[in-house]
This record gives sequence, structure tokens and C-alpha cells, in this order.
Amino acid sequence: MALLVSLPEQNLAMAWILLLLLLAACLHTAGYQKTQDYGVNQPEQLTGIQGGSIEIPFSFYFPWELAKDPQMSIAWRWKVFFGEVIYNSTLLFLHEHFKGRLIMNWTQGQTSGVLRILNLKANDQSTYFSRIFLQATEGMKLWQSRAGTKLIIHGTKRIWVLCVAALFPSTFLCCSPQPHFLKSLSTTMASPSIIPSAVPTAGLENTRGQRNPSLLNLGAMVGMVMAKVVVIIPLYGWVIFLWWKQRSFIPYLTGSPLLGSLIR
Repeated sequence: MALLVSLPEQNLAMAWILLLLLLAACLHTAGYQKTQDYGVNQPEQLTGIQGGSIEIPFSFYFPWELAKDPQMSIAWRWKVFFGEVIYNSTLLFLHEHFKGRLIMNWTQGQTSGVLRILNLKANDQSTYFSRIFLQATEGMKLWQSRAGTKLIIHGTKRIWVLCVAALFPSTFLCCSPQPHFLKSLSTTMASPSIIPSAVPTAGLENTRGQRNPSLLNLGAMVGMVMAKVVVIIPLYGWVIFLWWKQRSFIPYLTGSPLLGSLIR
């Protein structure tokens, strides 16, 4: 306090001004953080298979007190932040591109839900943004996901190629880069660690202590074949399931035999 008294009046006034400015800055920052206490949570990226379906989960949060009738509403845009609206729960609007293929699993009053897209097409690959509307005691509020969810669609032909590339990596060296799980699979199948460490020696008493190269090669070949068989069976089953789903599930959804025959 003695130090403040000894300061000249001009310096004391300047100190008070700086203190007031500092307090104002702190209050402004606190108020800014309070007003930003809202947002939308969506997965950054999802991957689907052409002809299949995908679910985009979302949830939102906010600091405001809801009105007696909050009139919550969800809308979805695609491609860019201010892109076309593909769905609006209040207007019951559905984009022509998604007719018969879009299901919104959300109930009035909930703060989370799922957007489901059926019979995925190649041109469904895009970024999807959810937009929230609600009535608070302060008035109507609306906000939207900033980054959205990037949806990547893989065609069935690509799935076939990736499966074959995983089984026979030496034949598809040009298919690079490969997904991480395919690289791991190829490395596992090509690894010499699957070669049996011991070879049956019945009837080889006279050659004990010696290694027969032909038997070692035979053991390696058997190990490789067994490993590929173990991998091929589930992969082929998966591909056949996708093929069956594409042929039978899509006409069931549309209910149109003509469309089903065209898809086939």
C-alpha cells in the first residue's frame, strides 16, 4: 500500500485503468465460453459398401433452458456446410435422391439419434451435417455440426479385388497402398513362421540329425495351403453374403419387381 501511495497520480490512474481492462477481458472470456457451451457430436468418418446400409449417429448439447414446448427439429445437409437439405423432421421433407432409402431414428425431446441410409449408392459418398432447431426460454436457437461426417462408399468390385489381393499379394503388388488389415493379412500368410518347426521322422532313423530339403519344402507348402484355406473360407462366405444381399435385399426394400430385375 505504501508503494501505491508513493506513486504519482498519473501512474496510479493508469494502474486502475489497466486493472479495469483486465477484469473486462476476463468477464468477456467467461461470457464467450458460456455462449459456446453447445454443439453437435458426429463421427468424423464412416465407411459403407455399395448396396448395403450405414448408420450415422449424432448427439447434441446446449446450455439453455427449454421452453414448455421446445419444438425440437432435426435437419440434415450434405456435401458442404451450407449444402442442400436432404431431410427435415418438421417439414417432413426428404431429398429426391434419398427417396425410400433414408430412415431417421429420433424422437422429439431426445438429444441423440441415428440417420440410416439404405441401399448405398456410389454417389452417396459425401459429407453429412446435422442441424438442430429448438425453442428455448430465450427464443429460437439453431446450430449445426461444423465438420460433419465423411461417408466413404466401396463398390462390390473393389471388395472382390481387395480379397484377392489379400490372398495373393504377390500378384497384386500394383494395388498399393493397401488397407492396414490387408497388409497384416498378407504378411501373416507370407511369413515363414507358419512353417512347422518339426517334420515327422518315422522311417528316417538312418538320416537322423540331417534335414531333408524336400520334406522341409513340403511342410512349408502344406502350411501355406492350410493358412490360405483358413482365410479363403470366411472371405468367400462374406463376399457371397454381400452378393446375396445386393440381389435380394434391395428389391425387398423397393417392392418393385421391375426395379429388382434391372438391378440384377
